[in-house]
Amino acid sequence: MLEHRVQIQSWGGFAEGCNNLFAHPLLSEIGAKHGKSGAQAALPRLTRRGVVANPKSVRAERMAENIDVFDFELTDDQMAAIATLDTGSFLFFDHRDPAVVGQFGKRRLND
Repeated sequence: MLEHRVQIQSWGGFAEGCNNLFAHPLLSEIGAKHGKSGAQAALPRLTRRGVVANPKSVRAERMAENIDVFDFELTDDQMAAIATLDTGSFLFFDHRDPAVVGQFGKRRLND
């Protein structure tokens, strides 16, 4: 992606809290070691991997929390531990499925 000057972005880095993400024991434990929340522990993994994170919230305190993640660094072990949370499955829909992609195209043409 870098070769083609493409920047990956995470528009759903918290997956809308699916799978109890905000209270996940691993993230909560890592966050506590840094004086942060579990959600705050997840964001630096994205940025350290070169992913632009776009966490969303309608709550002012969560917006402030999402910005307050640049004063600590995850260890390599913490990065690896967080990586184990990736199940390899999609929580909403599979972007690689031609039928799903086709539905988006149909919606756009009919709008």
